[in-house]
Amino acid sequence: MTVSDLPDSSDVIRIDGPWTHRDITAHACRFHIVEAGEGPLVVLLHGFPLFWWTWRNQLVTLAAAGYRAVAMDVRGYGGSDHTPHGYDPLTLAADVAGVIRALGEPHAVVVGQGWGAITAWTLAALEPELLRGIAVVGMPHPALLRHALLNDSEQRRLGSYLWGLQVPFLPERRLVHDHAAQVETYLRAWGAPGWPDPPTARTYRAAMLIPNTAHCSVEYHRWAVRSIPRRDGRRFQSVVAEPLTVPVLQIHGLLDGAILPRVVDGGERYAGAGYTRADLPSVGHFPQEESPVAFDEVLIPWLKSVQVEETG
Repeated sequence: MTVSDLPDSSDVIRIDGPWTHRDITAHACRFHIVEAGEGPLVVLLHGFPLFWWTWRNQLVTLAAAGYRAVAMDVRGYGGSDHTPHGYDPLTLAADVAGVIRALGEPHAVVVGQGWGAITAWTLAALEPELLRGIAVVGMPHPALLRHALLNDSEQRRLGSYLWGLQVPFLPERRLVHDHAAQVETYLRAWGAPGWPDPPTARTYRAAMLIPNTAHCSVEYHRWAVRSIPRRDGRRFQSVVAEPLTVPVLQIHGLLDGAILPRVVDGGERYAGAGYTRADLPSVGHFPQEESPVAFDEVLIPWLKSVQVEETG
């Protein structure tokens, strides 16, 4: 593949569709958001190595179902600010809280996939009054993930890429080498067989080539490992240790190549206000894209049930 085979990196950030692009300022940063529809707010958070576009299907279906759907490029990705610091979950949760407030909404449901799910778990622990609930996709509660990485040899093997991202400089170079071919490698390893199709892979490769995105995306993973013995890591674990006071929907693909389904077991212990789990067959780490119809058949009824509980 040559660079001419990829879409232009600046073009993919503002792909046209039945949605609106805009930039907003929150938590001393500029965030690129994409929104569609009117109604109760649903904020959509992507993971690694994606950007807002992973929610293109849900922007349409949530708007049709009567929601204000907002997909954001999280810090360090896409059209949002690429800051030198701030890639820990506490800061990222404060980013999302700031976006919700900047949108003029009193509360929201936050849907997060991968790293976006870690942010959702954290925000629910820090500022539950802002949330009607969280839906977490492809990621267990942070305490369960930590336990699995320490005690489950198979999950440790799947997560071994984390250690390769700890060295300086080289991980960023590998991510952008050969027109970000490593991005496609991750997507194929973690998704179900046959996903992604070539146009989807090219879009994500192009987005990773936006200047400094590779470095920022690696910083998430560096914090996750390096913080374990540090005070900020201990503080994070204490923040998320108690059961949440908002409802939780857990969606997991049974063919997830990044997080074993058994690692998610026990999530109900951290969901004191209600826990719903949906395991999707024939789907990997990215169910919102791999099987959007099956994903929406779980998400939208749960959103409606949360709304009923709040108004009832």
